Amino acid sequence: MVTRLFAAYTVHIEENNLSLVSTVNSSSPLKIDLHSHTRHSDGHLTPEEIVQRAHTMQVDVLAITDHDTVAGIAPALRYQQRQKRPLNLIAGIELSTRWHAFDIHIIGLNIDPTDSAFQSRLACQHETRRARAANIARKLGLCGFDEAAEQAIDSAQGGQVTRSHFAKALVSAGIVKDNVQAFKQYLGKGKRAYVAAQWISIQEAITWIKEAGGQAVLAHPSHYDMATKWLRRLVSEFALAGGHGIELSYPNLTKEKQALLIEMARSAELMGSSGSDFHFPSRWTELGRRSTLPDDITPIWHDWNL
Repeated sequence: MVTRLFAAYTVHIEENNLSLVSTVNSSSPLKIDLHSHTRHSDGHLTPEEIVQRAHTMQVDVLAITDHDTVAGIAPALRYQQRQKRPLNLIAGIELSTRWHAFDIHIIGLNIDPTDSAFQSRLACQHETRRARAANIARKLGLCGFDEAAEQAIDSAQGGQVTRSHFAKALVSAGIVKDNVQAFKQYLGKGKRAYVAAQWISIQEAITWIKEAGGQAVLAHPSHYDMATKWLRRLVSEFALAGGHGIELSYPNLTKEKQALLIEMARSAELMGSSGSDFHFPSRWTELGRRSTLPDDITPIWHDWNL
């Protein structure tokens, strides 16, 4: 028997017969978190640990959205099947894209992680990420930080190597005091170890997600360090390219910026999504902490039969 995820249900595939099994009692309001990361990208927890954390935080619906990989989904599902408390696991991903001079992240929700075409496309993203990591390591080496660069790659344990791995290594080596300083001095745009990756376009990301059966969501739009006119352009072009939703509730989002994003979502007729962008337990990025949306915004999970 093969088990995979589809929408908010577990799909059991046995002898060519499909059966949908709802895993959450929907009689009460659900705590929904549609943005989280495991060790397969830049999160600190294993897929099993993040599922356990979701139970601890009383999350009802959780999307695992690692950067450019779906490797954490199957082990998370296998672990959940052994738990007594119900939890809907949504198969997701956070795709890296390039838009003008900005790195933009597009979340895919309800994708089929076993889709062969999608897997082949992700292999290209993996190679782009590997090449970027090698170039960052080379630049850090020129700064005299060879050991920290090697530690960053080793710490990924075969998963996707991200700038966060390099930042953590720089902190561990005592080169900087925290991740913020690591990006400000070395890894941020225009800094000594910054490398601009040749990511796919937003249009390509949306196409990949749709053809894998999913919905495309513009991730944390206020985090891209762009002027309001550029942000409006980004949201508009994302919607015109066929995007489905936009994150309207996530960490470090001010009320003023959220109001602006809500207005943009209404104008572009985009659904709303929410998520903690969880990487590790903390007061800022804790599972289930960013799960509310304005009443007049259609949630991305509107048709999920939760």
